[in-house]
Amino acid sequence: QVQLVESGGGLVQAGGSLRLSCAASGRRFSVYGMGWFRQAPGKKRDFVAAINWSGGSTAYADSVKGRFTISRDNAKNTVYLQMNSLKPEDTAVYYCAAERDFQVKVGASDYDYWGQGTQVTVSS
Repeated sequence: QVQLVESGGGLVQAGGSLRLSCAASGRRFSVYGMGWFRQAPGKKRDFVAAINWSGGSTAYADSVKGRFTISRDNAKNTVYLQMNSLKPEDTAVYYCAAERDFQVKVGASDYDYWGQGTQVTVSS
């Protein structure tokens, strides 16, 4: 069992930056693949970024490539999402997720555990 708690969301102007953190409970954090998803009002939950258990493999949605960076610190049981050059269309609730298959996964249904989400609002 893994519990995930996101933090770092907030209100930022377009072009600004935020870093989201996701703190995980449990001693087996290092074996989980981790992902970030986002959901805007009235829309489905979309993949943003994912990282495998070691941090050696990552994947990004086309809409965030070159602007967002996912990373993890297994010693701290934490995964991060550095978001730069933010745009109003990045506004959403951002969710952290964990999956037990070690790998990079891009489908929401592949993930076993979810956090409560953190709101990111980008003003124009």
